[in-house]
Amino acid sequence: MAKIEQEKFGVRVMREEDLGAIIHIDEKVTGTRRTDYYERKVRSMLDMKGSISTSLVGDYDGRVIGFIMGNVYTGEFGIPQTTASLDTIGIDPDFADQGVGTLLMEEFVRHVSAAGVDSIQTLVDWNDTRLLRFFNRCGFVPSKTLNLEKRI
Repeated sequence: MAKIEQEKFGVRVMREEDLGAIIHIDEKVTGTRRTDYYERKVRSMLDMKGSISTSLVGDYDGRVIGFIMGNVYTGEFGIPQTTASLDTIGIDPDFADQGVGTLLMEEFVRHVSAAGVDSIQTLVDWNDTRLLRFFNRCGFVPSKTLNLEKRI
């Protein structure tokens, strides 16, 4: 595990050239290469002219070592208030447990707050205790909404 020197770390808005690093980090974490998924996500994020950018990367000495992606919603799903969703987060395992995820989350919160968001929604696999603990440390609690599913 590489030790992070804080003065070399920063959080910035995601750019198209970050795509390869994002795919690589996700593959290291999940064991699956999801190129099509991330190509669509990044393309969609870059097409959002005039909106608050909620897709960010953690940059360590010019290298992407983590990312966080989400959206701001203004009335979708029958919810009248402005909300944000956080749908993807990934930290290079070589830099795990050094606060990268927390710093990305703090900047994500600043970005969506600037858009008038007062709540962030995310989904977590019930069995992913490490991710559940991370979100708990970041102040997330179970929501009043219910995630419904129909298997087909």
